[in-house]
Amino acid sequence: MISNIKYKILNIKLLGIGYFILVFGLFFYSFTQVDLNLTLSQWPIWQVIQKYFQHIGYFQRPLSTILYIFIILLFYYFYFIFLILAHKNKISKKQAWFIIIATTAILTFSYNAFSYDLFNYIFDAKIVTFYHQNPYEHKALDYFNDSWTNFMRSTHRVYPYGPVWIGLTVPLSFLGFNTFLPTFYLFKTLIAVSFLGSVYFLKKIIDYSEIQNPLYSISLFALNPLVLIESLVSAHNDIVMMFFAVLSLYLLLRKRYVFSFTFLAVSIGIKFATILLLPVFIYIAIMQLKNKTIDFKKVFMTIFVLMLTAVAFTSFWSGPNKNPELQPWYFLMAIPFAALVARKRMVSILMICVTFGMLLSYIPYILTGEWPKDIVDLKIKLLIAAIAVGILIYILSSKSILPVIKRFF
Repeated sequence: MISNIKYKILNIKLLGIGYFILVFGLFFYSFTQVDLNLTLSQWPIWQVIQKYFQHIGYFQRPLSTILYIFIILLFYYFYFIFLILAHKNKISKKQAWFIIIATTAILTFSYNAFSYDLFNYIFDAKIVTFYHQNPYEHKALDYFNDSWTNFMRSTHRVYPYGPVWIGLTVPLSFLGFNTFLPTFYLFKTLIAVSFLGSVYFLKKIIDYSEIQNPLYSISLFALNPLVLIESLVSAHNDIVMMFFAVLSLYLLLRKRYVFSFTFLAVSIGIKFATILLLPVFIYIAIMQLKNKTIDFKKVFMTIFVLMLTAVAFTSFWSGPNKNPELQPWYFLMAIPFAALVARKRMVSILMICVTFGMLLSYIPYILTGEWPKDIVDLKIKLLIAAIAVGILIYILSSKSILPVIKRFF
């Protein structure tokens, strides 16, 4: 019995070591995508290192693509293993939190490899703190002599987000003294804290609602490779919006109505999408005030469906000139609430398949250095294929094949 326990502990440790080797692999790989016009440090040794990594990302693209695919496949392998362990209660709460926090600490210092949006966030705040102008009226291209515009994209657009986001980021710009690297990591830290905050308050909601197998539910969100990449690596502000939405929902369940609706307003003021939650929040508050029973299973599913609607609206009806603009990070709006309905096997399977498909959509850019003209069509095809595969897996897993798969892993 004792030897069996030691064997299991050893297996978990080996699994953890393998996983963190992979996390560091993603960390180092992110620096292969450093823009050629950006020098992160003038330190001579660093410049040699940076050029070495850039050479892989920009001049050995087939190798870079293979590395990316290998990293993504391994991340989903470990993700699948962790979900099975959590489902079987073979991983402790302490171990899960260590994995989540350590992963966050490592990837906070990665480069925003798969998106330039972080640079736009930083420059939007700089327009206020350095140029003393209104980012709703001025764009980065208005300051073409600024060296930061050399490694940016979308310099032609004015500020597209809500006023709360600029309110959160302007202090970071001040603290960074308009020096790029400190400001860069201050922004990354804000994103990382928002991610951990989302995990923490989702766990509080899960515990309060007495959802079965809470560790599996939280792992479905917190260890999802797309969530880790789009939040901690690419550092999209969607996760900040979702942090305030999740915090608001927790406070609502605790009947802290003023704080709850205040934080929901903060969330809406970042990127608007969470305004769809307002009717559900009002319904919950009314039912609580009337001391009526709330079916939280239905409420959480409604919230999840509403945020999927936000993903669809953002992807297909709110892009520039109303053209489709399906982006992987849009799913950050729905995945946190998928954790609250993870008992629905279809939800878990589809979230795994869809996020995997969306991460595959980066392959053409990594391979060629530019987005193909039909990239939106490709993403839609990947999404449809992922949904089809998810449905197939759901059907197969309902039969005797599931125990075989579990024994294999």
